[in-house]
Amino acid sequence: MLGASIGKIPIRILDAMVRGLASLGVPPNVLTTIGVMINIGCGVLFGMGEFFWAGIVLIVANVFDMLDGNVARLTGNVTKFGGFLDSTLDRLSDMVAILGIMVFYAGNTPQHSIINVILAGVAMIASVLVSYATARSEALGVKANVGFLQRPERIVLLIIGALSTWDWNSDVWWFNRMPQVLWVLAVGSIWTLVHRMYYIWKEFRKLEGRAV
Repeated sequence: MLGASIGKIPIRILDAMVRGLASLGVPPNVLTTIGVMINIGCGVLFGMGEFFWAGIVLIVANVFDMLDGNVARLTGNVTKFGGFLDSTLDRLSDMVAILGIMVFYAGNTPQHSIINVILAGVAMIASVLVSYATARSEALGVKANVGFLQRPERIVLLIIGALSTWDWNSDVWWFNRMPQVLWVLAVGSIWTLVHRMYYIWKEFRKLEGRAV
């Protein structure tokens, strides 16, 4: 009961924000654009090595990501272009955060790591392909939101890795966990891509079988 009550608090706060923005007449596309601009700032912070603050900014950016769709639905301002814009800028937001991480680990710092650069690159490529496979299959009539490492999970992992990294010199075992997060992101994103493509293949075979 206590957990359920605590869980309702952020939902109520989000609902209040949505109602407030809707009453002010703020266009959902403006919220989407603000969200991606904040995400670009997050990528810059990652590139500078300010991982902890990048994690805080990433949380704020994703609040905006939740607001735009809810405001659109509440005001009846749901448009095809709005959905297209949101989906497209989501990909940009995903890539710019990971790009910042790649820039940092590629730099001339004590944390320089080619392995981390490669892991981040693999995670970025695979996550974009996961989203592309979903969009392409849906355009052809198959909905494929399967796989354990989807966008919300990827964002949560990035936030965990970022917030754990606020003292590069600390020997405490739970600090500076971004390298481990990158392994999970890289392997998990590839696994999700393979799983999703296999699922799409099976669904298309079913459709082709019914057509015959």
